[in-house]
Amino acid sequence: MQRSSDAVYFEEQPIRNNKVFYLAAAVGVGLIVFFGYAIFEQIVLGKPFGDHPMGDTTLAIVGGLYVLLGVVFLYLFFRCELATEVRPNGLFVRYFPFHTGFQQIPLEGVRSCESRTYRPIREYGGWGIRMGVGKKAYNVSGNRGVELVYESGNKLLIGSKKADQLASAIDSIRRR
Repeated sequence: MQRSSDAVYFEEQPIRNNKVFYLAAAVGVGLIVFFGYAIFEQIVLGKPFGDHPMGDTTLAIVGGLYVLLGVVFLYLFFRCELATEVRPNGLFVRYFPFHTGFQQIPLEGVRSCESRTYRPIREYGGWGIRMGVGKKAYNVSGNRGVELVYESGNKLLIGSKKADQLASAIDSIRRR
């Protein structure tokens, strides 16, 4: 991801550094291996796969779709990352592959901006783009981030490995 030339702050966080990543990778690889083996054994070797085997055509279609699903799942998961930018004209986030470009986060009406430690599972139901009543989070790993509290009472949390620096950068553009 290219950093904007006028960025005051920039951070990229790949998802590759937590247990969820390894679990998801195991699921994707498991789909590919299981259905790939089933197709190979039944269609290539001619041995029925399982106690109640599908027909060859059905197995080729269903198994092929699951193998493809596993490959797409792994590709998207390996490419998943959160990029955060603070520019003179605002705060921007991009959570690839869900956002193809940066999304501007409104800073008008922000009552407070602070770096903090949070509980991803308890407060937001885990990592990712998480939404609840009056709150939203963008996070990929860890338990540190910057929380924006709006005049309306709504909250937005952006996960960051450098939460203090991100909060400082946001505050610097809010004061302008």
